[in-house]
Order: sequence, then structure tokens, then C-alpha cells
Amino acid sequence: MSGSALLAADSSCHLNSGCGFPAPDATIFNYDAIWQFDIAGLTFHITKPMLMLWIAAAVVVVFFVLAFRKAVVVPRGIQNIGEYGYLFVRDGIARDTIGVKGDAFVPVLFSFFFFIWVLNFMSIVPFLQFPVTSRFAIPLAFAVLVYLLWVPLGVKRQGAGSFFKAMTMPPDVPKAMYVLLIPIEILSNFIVRPFTHSVRLFANMFAGHMLIVTFSVATWYLLSPSIIGVLGSAASFVVTVGLTAFEMLIQALQAYVFTLLAAVYINDAVNAH
Repeated sequence: MSGSALLAADSSCHLNSGCGFPAPDATIFNYDAIWQFDIAGLTFHITKPMLMLWIAAAVVVVFFVLAFRKAVVVPRGIQNIGEYGYLFVRDGIARDTIGVKGDAFVPVLFSFFFFIWVLNFMSIVPFLQFPVTSRFAIPLAFAVLVYLLWVPLGVKRQGAGSFFKAMTMPPDVPKAMYVLLIPIEILSNFIVRPFTHSVRLFANMFAGHMLIVTFSVATWYLLSPSIIGVLGSAASFVVTVGLTAFEMLIQALQAYVFTLLAAVYINDAVNAH
């Protein structure tokens, strides 16, 4: 649970204590600056989510450096885990979606998958307990990176005319329909697509964190010397544990979905329809 949620759940606030249920709201996703500094008249704020971004990046880099720095033909230990991760992204995402040309894009897809997974997983790590991807700016930045790879790559591989024609003019359609279809395809492919790419990850992690925090607060709030309080607190605790387990599945699934969609968009650039 985030620090602001813990503050909301006052230790003296329980069922029948005279205070209402301290329901968490969107403020649990806001953090004050840990450190701030000025450069050229601009104030920069270092917050907990920013630190977690750096920690997640360090975890991914250090893990795979350790896994492959002394690689052997027959992998074992940490190298074995690292190779399973690499093969999962290469064979299960890149090659399945893009084909053999997908091998060139394994590094970027590999980085997206494991970086996002670690960021999501942090929501259940003690003392961190916050999914950084529940801040919309983070998934949006990832989606923009995919967009900036996908569109220029399509123009380079297919030529500007062929790429934009493939993306806006579906084949085997009466020509008169293009008057309607071209604006719709432009909106869908170049505006809605990156937006939904980011919102899908953000919304799932936002909702999951809010549910876990709500039932965690309810576990403490309902704990009181009464049958209803004890049963309610126990039930909330069980739900919290169940939601946490379910959230672990969603964390990996959302990292996979984001990476898979990135591969689909790259495929549109590499392999013309």
C-alpha cells in the first residue's frame, strides 16, 4: 500500500469507532518530491515513482548482465532463466508476429517486456508497493517510443506513399468508400492506436492497485471487537491476498500484451499487407 494510503488508514479508525471508512481515492497515486533542484530556472522534482523507474531499469540490466556475462554452451542457473526469457520474447512474440525479420527487433521487444514486468511487479514488493505504470505518463511514453519506431520504420521499408496507403486504404473496397474510410483509418491507426496502447496498460495497473489498497484499508478498518468486525476483516484480508495473487498474473499479462502489440505495429511497418 502506498504511503498516502497508510496515512488515510488512521490507526485509531475502526468500525464503530465513530469515524467513517477512509476510502482511498486517486490521491494514493500522488507522491511528494523526495528531492528537488533547479537548473536554468526550471525546478525538477525527484519522486518515489521516478526512483522506482531507475531501480527497475537497474534490476533488468544487472540481472541479464549477470546471466550472460559468462555464458556457457549448456546453460545452468541464472543463465538458464535468462535464456528462457530471451527465447520467450524471440519465439513467442517477435517471430510469431513479425516472422524471421522479427529477430532484428528482439532487443527492443525484450527490453519493453521485462522493464514493464518489473515496473508492474513492484506493486507487491514490500516498501515499494506501487505500480509505476499506473501513472499514465509512463505507459504513454512507452507507446510514443513504439510510435516513433513504427512510423519511420514503415516509411523507410515501404516508402512513404506505400506505407500510408497500406495504413489508410484497405484493399478490395469500392473507391467511393475511401472518402469515408481514409479519415477513419488515419484516426484509428495514427491517433487512437497509440492512445489505446498506453491506456490498456495504465488502466489495468491503476484499477488493480486501487482494489488492493481498498481491501487492505478495509481489513484494518473492520478489525474491531465484534463478530461483524472480525469476520469482515478476515474476509477483506482473504480478498486482498486473492487480489494480490491475481494481480501477479495481470502484471505479466499486461507486459506481454503491450509487447505483443508493439510487435504487431512493427510488423505493419516491416511486412506490407
